[in-house]
Order: sequence, then C-alpha cells, then structure tokens
Amino acid sequence: MIKTNHTSAARLFAVLLTLIFLAGCGGLSLKDKERMSAEELARKGLEQYDNGKYFLAVETFNIIKERFPFSRFSLLAELKSADCRFNMGEYAEALELYKSFETNHPTNEAIPYVIFQIGRSHYRTINTIDRDTSGAHQAIKAFSRLLRSYPNSPYTAEAKALIRKANNFLAEHELYVANFYMRTKEFGQARGRVEYLLNGFPDTPAAARGRELAEELATAGYPVDQ
Repeated sequence: MIKTNHTSAARLFAVLLTLIFLAGCGGLSLKDKERMSAEELARKGLEQYDNGKYFLAVETFNIIKERFPFSRFSLLAELKSADCRFNMGEYAEALELYKSFETNHPTNEAIPYVIFQIGRSHYRTINTIDRDTSGAHQAIKAFSRLLRSYPNSPYTAEAKALIRKANNFLAEHELYVANFYMRTKEFGQARGRVEYLLNGFPDTPAAARGRELAEELATAGYPVDQ
C-alpha cells in the first residue's frame, strides 16, 4: 500500500486545535467519563489522541457527541473521531466521518483540512497496480477539489504531490494491462490501453515505456493515436 507522512501543516493544525480546546492531562480514569463536563472530556480525548491511544480517544469523543451534541466541543469530537479512525487505518470509516463533517458544517474553517483528509483516506486505499484503481481516481478528485476551492491552503503542496503519485499509479496500471494484452496478442485491446496511457498520463515514467509499446503496435498493424 502506498503511504505518505503528515505534512507539517497538518501537524500544525492539530496543535492549534489542541491549544484552542485547552488540551491537557486531566488525570481521570475512563470510568469517570460519564461524570465529566464536555470540556473535561475534550481535554481527555485530546490527551489520548496525542498519546496515540486512538481507540480510547474515539470512545471519549463519542461520549461528547452523545451527551453534548450542541456544544462547541461536539464539533471537535466529530473531527477528531475521523482523525482517530484515519490513524487507526480504518480509512472507510474515516472517510464517512470526514464527509459527514463537511456536509454538516460546510462553512467551518476546518473544511480545507477535511477535504484534504478525504483525499488522503482514498489515497491510503491504493493497492498494487493489478488491483482496483478507484482509490486513486477518488483521491485525485478530492485533492483537485481542494486545489480549486482553497488554492492557498496549507495542504496545497502535499495535495499536488499526492496527485502526481496517484497519476503515476494509474499510468503504471494502464501499462500493466497493456503489457498483458501484448503478451496474449490482443493487440486491439493493447492499443486502447496504450492510447489512454499516452493521452491521459503523458508526463509519467510509464508513458515512456508506453511509447515503446506504441512502436511495437504500429509494427503489428495497430497504430496508436497520440
């Protein structure tokens, strides 16, 4: 699976969010949560999150959402619940939570980060080149939306880098399939894949090898339209 590290901007966002909600060590046991205030729960959840205890943090944030649905801390709990799922590798669950946050709070200042995380959640589902490519397509779609809507966000540079990587993956996938059709002498199918590769991903490393296949196809009587 293709992975990427958090940007410094994402880490800065997490730090600022923590400061805003006065995250700290409350020193209270988990069984005391039902008696905690929304602010105390937020502190505890952020403490657990910062220490990598994502499962416990999700439980804490869920209590906030259930007991204090109209407090400002509920908004924090919604977003950090998604972050917890993401960091636990539960990308489908994280994706749904990020989407829900965007739907419910479309004007919130965290929306650029949320769209970025939607893209990253899709991106983390990318597997080997012989597998489903929907994760790459959806990641590109999300990152492109971020760049259009928030071109100056702190996530622009990494979004662009991940788009390039996702495009490289898609190009390698097309090359893989084209080579398969070449081996099985299904030249018409191979030509379609090579055309898509060269026209859709002309600046990728796979495109150079695709041009070699185009020459082979032309020799075999299947000229590639570029």
